[in-house]
Amino acid sequence: MNIRDTLERYRRGEIDEEGAEKLLKLDFLERIQNHTVFDHARQARRGIPEIILGNSKPPSSVAEIVKHVIADRDLVIVSRASRSHFEAISEAIGSEGVRWEDKAEMVVVDRRRARTASGMIGILTAGTSDIGVAEEARIVAESMGCEVVSAYDVGIAAFHRFMEPLRSMLEKGCDALVVVAGMEGALPSVISGLTDVPVIGVPSSVGYGMGGQGEAALLSMLQTCSPGLVVVNIDNGVGAGATAALISLRARKEQKAKRRKR
Repeated sequence: MNIRDTLERYRRGEIDEEGAEKLLKLDFLERIQNHTVFDHARQARRGIPEIILGNSKPPSSVAEIVKHVIADRDLVIVSRASRSHFEAISEAIGSEGVRWEDKAEMVVVDRRRARTASGMIGILTAGTSDIGVAEEARIVAESMGCEVVSAYDVGIAAFHRFMEPLRSMLEKGCDALVVVAGMEGALPSVISGLTDVPVIGVPSSVGYGMGGQGEAALLSMLQTCSPGLVVVNIDNGVGAGATAALISLRARKEQKAKRRKR
């Protein structure tokens, strides 16, 4: 059941207020074969596009889910995907608006008309090994309506590298920063100590030996001395990108509302 369709039926007078209320209270869940229960109202509630985890799901199952979901909307993302997922999806729904994001290992199905970005965030990585996670964050934030300014391989191994990109991001008006780092995970704390915008730290599973799968970076970020740094789970570029975009879009919405009142 589509919320927009129900509201449109109410607008046209096909159903009254009581009928619309009943429909909106119905179960939004759709059962897809015997493997998936899909919530059609999730995007409307959260403002985050539907993101399907591809990892461990057969390409045929993911393609089937995407086929059902795209019938109800014009944007779907598959994370932790493979080329096999991309090919299965393209075969199931056609190639229109379907693209493979190699660095992020994502399939994006975007059939929207061109839109102007209404938010802005920045993304920095400590090393080139962190780029895949950063690209996850970028794709999610852009799909939510944010312009993304990025700077990769600017970690503290050469401390001066991040200063100019950070200055540029702040001058451009980024509302939130996503900072991805592995190893000891120091960059997010350093960035947070130099800015007055929210910083989202993403520990990546990059490093050597004990703690080298992101645990050391995660613990380091959680123990930060810089207030204003929040941390997502290891390699969670999706969560970081979505959170940064929500911050930016909310900030811009409130700024716009204040200007209207003047």
